[in-house]
Amino acid sequence: MAAVKKRLLIVWSSQTGRTLQLVEAACAGAAEFADEVDTVTMRALDAGLDALLAADGLIVATPENFGYLSGAVKDFLDRTYYPAEGRVDGLPYLMLVSAGNDGSGAVRALERIATGFRWKRVAEPLIVRGEPDPAAQAAARERGALLAAGIAFGTL
Repeated sequence: MAAVKKRLLIVWSSQTGRTLQLVEAACAGAAEFADEVDTVTMRALDAGLDALLAADGLIVATPENFGYLSGAVKDFLDRTYYPAEGRVDGLPYLMLVSAGNDGSGAVRALERIATGFRWKRVAEPLIVRGEPDPAAQAAARERGALLAAGIAFGTL
């Protein structure tokens, strides 16, 4: 009997394509553990409660819009918060931010919301200002691999 694979959910929003580049890099990192982990990427407006409840780990990828999360990511969080209350405690998560400013507002917002969800942050948020360069893409890839490995082997 085959072991049940773990699931890494990546919820993202991108208008310029910069955040999507970070998502693709994180997916490449997670792919290193494809035998143990299924990586599911969903646009924030398409993601819902079922996807969140099925996740063993979560990456939230957002552009910084007006010093905050994207509206689509905030919408996902709003739609799932009360229905998921008490059902996703301890979910390991990390954050990718494509910033035009300093990204701190988006990070603070998600950290506050994640506290309400009772998620567990497993890495410092990755804040990338401007176009993702090779170093930024490598950092996103490392975070994808870190989270996939952690949920695959039960260390997170």
